[in-house]
Amino acid sequence: MNIKQVLNDYVDACELVRETEDDIAELEQKQSVVTSDKVKGSMNEHPYTQQSFNIEGLAYDEKRNERLTKEMDILSKRREKANRVRLQALEVINQAPIRIQRIIRFRYEKKLTWEEVADRMKGSTSGGLKMELKRFFEEK
Repeated sequence: MNIKQVLNDYVDACELVRETEDDIAELEQKQSVVTSDKVKGSMNEHPYTQQSFNIEGLAYDEKRNERLTKEMDILSKRREKANRVRLQALEVINQAPIRIQRIIRFRYEKKLTWEEVADRMKGSTSGGLKMELKRFFEEK
């Protein structure tokens, strides 16, 4: 696998982890649905006057909770796999020289334009940085 493919996998894995964590949070929110109801009752002692009571609790639907649990398991497995890919890509990126690591970080992780990367790198032109990264890819 070449380094450019590793970078693309890294970016995709990071996004997938983020999206999956959002999906998991959404499922957790769906799992704990609070319901409330108003009921009528009377006091235990004399005078037995009628009163209204508000009751609240968690709604429990066994089939729905079972389905949500399965979805959570699937999403957790997806997140673990994406994290493994992300860590493998980080290992490959960490073997690059420091300057190349910075270029990769700005260009691929932060999705900056070449001009913005050049501004951050201080004293470099966008064309020079492109060529430097291209040469690095050709070496690997």
